Amino acid sequence: MCAIEVSPVVSTERLVLRGAVRNDAKRLTELANDINVAGRTTSMPHPYREADAEALVDRSMTCDWVRDAIFVIEHHAFGVVGLLDFDHARGARAEIGYFLGRRYWNRGYATEAVRGALRWVKRDWRRNVVVAGHFADNPASGQVLCKAGFLYTGDVELRPCAARDGAQVPTRLMVWLA
Repeated sequence: MCAIEVSPVVSTERLVLRGAVRNDAKRLTELANDINVAGRTTSMPHPYREADAEALVDRSMTCDWVRDAIFVIEHHAFGVVGLLDFDHARGARAEIGYFLGRRYWNRGYATEAVRGALRWVKRDWRRNVVVAGHFADNPASGQVLCKAGFLYTGDVELRPCAARDGAQVPTRLMVWLA
């Protein structure tokens, strides 16, 4: 008996969410090595080096898709434009995080990717609750999450931002209920 492990693929109108492959590291480095991108995430350092992207790709290639997920966001015309993941680092509920390269902002790609990923969560993971947070100084991310169906919980907590030298940044918490 032979078992082949494959990463899931989620298709939307303009995007494909898929597991990362080694060739993605260089492109992810280009997209993430921007303080305006990394500074809106908790865990991405700045500068973001190819070794950081290679470690991320390695995690994606070995992740347990039953519990966690790391998707590369690929546009049909532009190639890789960002990354989206679900993890349980802060608790029992899956938490979504994502980034897009700056030149792909304000085009609806983040909302489309989040919506597609949430459909996958409901269908494949059979979960109906996902949590999220966005830095209070990044209201655009809050808009993306609201458009995808997230609601504010009213809670704000301080979270460290690696790209801002570990500074504690007020983070507005949200929840999605399928």
